[in-house]
Amino acid sequence: MSQSPDVHICETGPRDGLQNLAVFVPTAAKFALIDAIAAAGVAEIDAGSFVPAKVVPQFADVEQVMAHALKLRGVTVGALVPNLKGAERALAAGVQAIYFVISASETHNKANVRRTVAEQIEGFKAVRAGIDAGPAAGRPHLMGAVSTAFGCSLEGRISGAAVCRVARAYAEAGADEIGLADTVGYATPPLIKSIVEAVRAEVGREMPLRLHLHDTLGMGLANAVAGLEVDIRRFDAAVSGLGGCPFAPGARGNIVTEDLVFMLEEMGLSTGIDLPKLMETRAILRQHVPAEHLTGHLHEAGIPAALWRAA
Repeated sequence: MSQSPDVHICETGPRDGLQNLAVFVPTAAKFALIDAIAAAGVAEIDAGSFVPAKVVPQFADVEQVMAHALKLRGVTVGALVPNLKGAERALAAGVQAIYFVISASETHNKANVRRTVAEQIEGFKAVRAGIDAGPAAGRPHLMGAVSTAFGCSLEGRISGAAVCRVARAYAEAGADEIGLADTVGYATPPLIKSIVEAVRAEVGREMPLRLHLHDTLGMGLANAVAGLEVDIRRFDAAVSGLGGCPFAPGARGNIVTEDLVFMLEEMGLSTGIDLPKLMETRAILRQHVPAEHLTGHLHEAGIPAALWRAA
């Protein structure tokens, strides 16, 4: 058996990366993108969101995309859900991971899902109950994400207490994992460390944590290193730095998966990802996504593939 990688990366490009685009990415192109990501050895793919098509038109084809992705071997296929109805659709589709979102910012939560934080916590409990009502075999991994954990474009700085409130609610309701999301990219390395440690003190070190980082302030990779320094080994990222937030105009996308893999491997940490193959996803995206949405230092520097392989 191959050894598990030192760092686990979830590729969020097909979901978080595409959801705010003004152009609809064709279903066949989504298939090709997910296939290329899986072929590069990425172990987990956030492949879409079960939300009404009238709210996010990009996911009008989410059932088709999931059906295709779930045919792939060796990869966990997940989806974001905002409520029980979305979770029921995800369960019917057979997804292997469900990501539920609650904002630490009350204002952002109301804008994002039209519910208070307290109401959304009750929604998560309903999702947990819905999963547990099914057969034990094949139950999806349930991750509770704390959005705006490091700052909010609507409220500004978010208190550690507000983040811990949501994290504690997730833990008490039976989350399998908690994600701390820098939704609008306002985090700094010291803030990453302080929030992670506060959450660990609140929910216990046995609860798995992951970081979802954006690069608005150009600190995305520095924040990833800060996460490593407090023993985070699970990260979200998006190929070509896709993504953004509708409530933070001008915010940069997710940290670039290609750059993150390169940095980690240079640090001597294995990811299990074939970087040259991952770089090939740019060719797929270039055909359907406006160039201004595609970033990445490796792509922009034009580093020869021989050096990627040497990494």
